[in-house]
Amino acid sequence: MKLIIQHSSMTPIYEQLVEQIKGAIIKGELEENDPLPSVRSLAKELKISALTVKKAYDALDQEGMIATVHGKGSFVCGVNPSLKWEEQLKAIQNELEEIVTKARLVGMSDQDLKELLELILEGS
Repeated sequence: MKLIIQHSSMTPIYEQLVEQIKGAIIKGELEENDPLPSVRSLAKELKISALTVKKAYDALDQEGMIATVHGKGSFVCGVNPSLKWEEQLKAIQNELEEIVTKARLVGMSDQDLKELLELILEGS
């Protein structure tokens, strides 16, 4: 599992970890019962605080994405396929909202944006 921390991002580091690990689980890169790196080893690898990794793992645990067993480590939980679909749909919706915001900032009309989307859809 390759995690990339963007220190210049406005998103807190623990949230970056949560989103990347959750994304890997949803995409199937991490499967049920796969072990996650220990808090200390991941913190050392990423050169961040162990408390930051612990906070990310706790958040993932609360969401039911991973399970932490004291003394054994953290493991990926099984993910319902409909949850995967919902998460992917949510991510696409967020990206589209960002694109609409950017388009409006540069003065694109809704019609221009729709036409551009249709062109892209036809080409793919």
